[in-house]
Amino acid sequence: MRIKIGHEEFEVRIDGRDTAPALLLSNSLSSDMSMWDDQIPLWSQRFRVIRYDQRGHGRSIVSPAPYTMEQLGRDALGVLDALGIERAHFCGLSMGGMVGMWLLTHAPDRIERAVLANTAAYMGPVDLWNGRIAAAQGGGMEALVDATIARWFPEPFRLAAPETMQRMRAMILNTPVVGYQGSCMAIRDMDQRESIKAIRNPVLVIIGSKDPATTPADGEAVRAAIPGARKCLLDAAHISNIEQAAQFGAEVDAFLG
Repeated sequence: MRIKIGHEEFEVRIDGRDTAPALLLSNSLSSDMSMWDDQIPLWSQRFRVIRYDQRGHGRSIVSPAPYTMEQLGRDALGVLDALGIERAHFCGLSMGGMVGMWLLTHAPDRIERAVLANTAAYMGPVDLWNGRIAAAQGGGMEALVDATIARWFPEPFRLAAPETMQRMRAMILNTPVVGYQGSCMAIRDMDQRESIKAIRNPVLVIIGSKDPATTPADGEAVRAAIPGARKCLLDAAHISNIEQAAQFGAEVDAFLG
């Protein structure tokens, strides 16, 4: 379904009963809401699961770059507002987890429990992101897809799951270049290392033990900064909800209670 936030349109999908507690999902850079497909059958049994394509991704608005983490966070709030939802659980992976940190520090009353997966409060260096922005400008997403897949999944999983890899490649290649660049700028310019120390909501931090993008050290730093945050370590690289789909789903389901 399409919803309007101001004059901008976002793609949203809802699974589960209308009367169930709301669970908002936020996707990673270079992906779309379909990244959560493996978890929907479980989570929709107990939750009203709301997925949306982040700005610049999937079928949502592709506005001009740059983007900011505040802008992406306000998009998430706009989705809740458009659906008349005052409070929701939250689960975001990578960039989606960064959006979750912004929500927890700027709109904590809108969030119940939050899962921050394979994410970081700060991701330098600046040159890394400028390089990716330039690569997308010069060669489109085709110039980035192979390196992205290699960061997302370890080689044994890539070889064992060729159909999943085809789906992931298509998702990356379908990401609008401007949306990718704008989101890279939001991540490049983000530093939430101090602000997340004020979070008081219940939080689960999911860490991939083989994650080369948001490393175990990055995840541990997030967990250590948030008072009372729990940790779940999965045998996975960056997109842990696909590599360890069943365990990821069960861990989140148990945490949300």
